[in-house]
Amino acid sequence: MNAKPTANDANASVVSTSAVELAVAALLLAFGAVIAHGSYQLGSGWTTDGPGAGYFPFYVGLLICVAGLGVVVQTLMARAKDNDKDADAFVDREQLRRVLSVFVPALFYVGAVQVVGLYVASAVYIALFMVILGKYAWLKSILISLSVIVLFFLMFEVWFKVPLFKGSINLLSFLGY
Repeated sequence: MNAKPTANDANASVVSTSAVELAVAALLLAFGAVIAHGSYQLGSGWTTDGPGAGYFPFYVGLLICVAGLGVVVQTLMARAKDNDKDADAFVDREQLRRVLSVFVPALFYVGAVQVVGLYVASAVYIALFMVILGKYAWLKSILISLSVIVLFFLMFEVWFKVPLFKGSINLLSFLGY
């Protein structure tokens, strides 16, 4: 048994294009159905003084549903015709790893903003991105991230007088902001 990943393992398809297309079609169908249902409840018929409040949104929702069904039919027809699975790769492992290396830290950043606010979370986010993905030295990363955040703080809080979100734990309260 070979425990080491090979070059082909890194390029192995994680998900097929047709699977992604079907998932998007399902989302379109659900979105269109929600719009159509809400518009129907609002009043999608013709009233004595013209179209009801939900008339046009109802038909837009139906059009979105039709588009979703069209994607399903087109995808299933293409899948039946095409038997080459390598050509159907939507994303391989390496591409997914690169996307996740940006997406997962962004999720943590959004959570951190809620707790420590935009300024502190952004300073940490910039510094860590510079060190981990950019391969910059820690000192350089910290100095640049602090410089950027101090500039933004001065611009928004002091000059424009537009307070940005400080988080549930306001670490900048000692500054009077």
